[in-house]
Amino acid sequence: MVLSDRDIKQEIARGRIKIEPFDAALVQPASVDLRLGKKFRVFSRTSDTFIDVRVNSPDLTQLIETDELQPFILRPQEFALASILEKISVPSDIAGRLDGKSSLGRVGLLVHATAGWVDPGYQGHLTIELSNAVNLPIFLYYGMRIAQISFIRLTSPAENRYGSRKLKSKYQGETEPTPSKYYQYFEAKRKSK
Repeated sequence: MVLSDRDIKQEIARGRIKIEPFDAALVQPASVDLRLGKKFRVFSRTSDTFIDVRVNSPDLTQLIETDELQPFILRPQEFALASILEKISVPSDIAGRLDGKSSLGRVGLLVHATAGWVDPGYQGHLTIELSNAVNLPIFLYYGMRIAQISFIRLTSPAENRYGSRKLKSKYQGETEPTPSKYYQYFEAKRKSK
């Protein structure tokens, strides 16, 4: 069941859902608007001709930071990672669903390619995947409403919440846009042999 604005505010008041800093004006009928942070990861020009998902490639992206006045410019057909301004925490019986803002989608901005799910137990500043689908640059500003999160109550608390030792969650506690850690699946497989 998706939580209504009333239920979201109750869960925040109880401290079960945490959104820091919290601004009640961002609460929508069944979601909460989230704002864009200052940190971005852009893909670097390298001599590599492919991306091998089995390998840690720390030089694939570089971290950049904007300020309150300078926009981040997402060029046509460009992809970048960014952080949400708010730190999010969800309990073990609630999951989140991240979606873009309709008004931004109408100018060609996509805010997630596949990472729209927020597992029960997640804590941190969500990383979003920005794509510009149009042929003009899009200017993005610190603090602008960039996405929205809705909350879904599970039928029972998760047996293994995100961040548990058993799951070895890769993105728990994010403070800035985090590049892919998919290679860790292959490392774990090699170690288990």
